[in-house]
Amino acid sequence: MKRILLVRHGESEWNAIRRLQGQADIDLSERGRHQARALGPMIATFRPGLVLTSDLKRAANTASLLGYPDATREPLLREHNVGDWTGVEIADLIAAQPEAYARWRAGTFAPENGEIWSDFRARIRSAINLALADPAETVLMVCHGGVIRAALDVALGLAPARIIPVGPASLSIIAFPTKKARLEVFNATVFSPILDAPD
Repeated sequence: MKRILLVRHGESEWNAIRRLQGQADIDLSERGRHQARALGPMIATFRPGLVLTSDLKRAANTASLLGYPDATREPLLREHNVGDWTGVEIADLIAAQPEAYARWRAGTFAPENGEIWSDFRARIRSAINLALADPAETVLMVCHGGVIRAALDVALGLAPARIIPVGPASLSIIAFPTKKARLEVFNATVFSPILDAPD
């Protein structure tokens, strides 16, 4: 049975201060490196036959710390482009534009110069199709919280407004026993789950 393992990168330097990063190429914090190393043994038990990572360094470095330094860098797995909101602190966005932020989080609004949800979702559909076409039964994708939300929307029709933020260095699994996908795991970590993770 085909399985796609979706791992969000460990905490980044901007996650630590709750700054929206989108496609800004921000590295892991020291805590994020620790989180990624800690998750490695859990991921190894699945023995992925194909490992893909976003080409942004916080994801690629997470893949390396998980034990996959030669993971294929796949630009399709880049985070949602948040346009003019890049680098803005989440608390400031919520204070200044609460409705816009809530709509963005629900996939119904894009900030200026940002990626609209339908385009982002289509990009992630292409990444999932790439994984499904590969002969490997288990595919590991090391990516971003937005990518995981979009993957759940693509595979399961689970709208982003119905999903809590994906925690850093967490594992979600989508299985394909038939053409209909099922969610086997969501937001699993080796430490206490973070239920209010920054986007």
